[in-house]
Amino acid sequence: MSAPPLLQVEHLVKDYVLPREKLFAPPPRVHALRDVSFTIEAGRSFGLVGESGSGKSTLARLVMALDTPTAGRVRLLGQDLHALPREQLRRARRDFQMVFQDPYGSLDPRQTIERIVAEPLAAQGEVDRRTRNRRAAEAVESVGLRASDLGKYPHEFSGGQRQRIAIARALITRPRLIVADEPVSALDVSVQAQVLNLMRDLQSEFGVTYLLISHDLAVVHHLCDDVAVLWQGQIVEQGPPERLFREAAHPYTRSLLDAVPRAEPPPARAGLTA
Repeated sequence: MSAPPLLQVEHLVKDYVLPREKLFAPPPRVHALRDVSFTIEAGRSFGLVGESGSGKSTLARLVMALDTPTAGRVRLLGQDLHALPREQLRRARRDFQMVFQDPYGSLDPRQTIERIVAEPLAAQGEVDRRTRNRRAAEAVESVGLRASDLGKYPHEFSGGQRQRIAIARALITRPRLIVADEPVSALDVSVQAQVLNLMRDLQSEFGVTYLLISHDLAVVHHLCDDVAVLWQGQIVEQGPPERLFREAAHPYTRSLLDAVPRAEPPPARAGLTA
């Protein structure tokens, strides 16, 4: 019997109830996600693309079991995360971690890098301090920083270095899945490729699986094996990024492709020949 996919998202629905506009009227609902399904095999990278308000971050919160779906299931290694008792869910979290969009806001400025990176291990409460320190040193070195950086604070690093620290924190539990929500959108263009290349190298080294959430098709094309396009809470198109770039079928996908910057040669000056 073959093993199940690492992550299975099955018919996921999420509605939000808004405040009543009139006393006797039913409260309005926002349909953030509508019957979203996909699977990710172990060791692969799956990209989820859509504009702001398409439901991407809502989906990330449901996959991370930080919010409860209205309907549907999220299965990790065959377990329905939202059906697990609280203590079992806490133990299961070692297998899935998250990298947030803003490296400035996701790191506590009052904590040293050592405490920030080792925080997931401390939350699990199953290793001693010496082991946490050793694992923290290994984690920061795996993302291109030095063990001597552990005593520093977030303000002493650049934006790209801070995102490397956030990736090290996600790696320290040796997870099977990392959910990366717009991990490079807050970085300079010159740094974005460095961080994406790092994520690809870490996947080769540790076998980690990525769910990469982005508004930028060029970013997911760089890293992902498969891409789903999310529009108004629904997946409207899915496939390998090369195919989507070459023959997108849905108008929304084509509009995203039109927004990807393309290098064009400067116009020739009048009177000059090649």
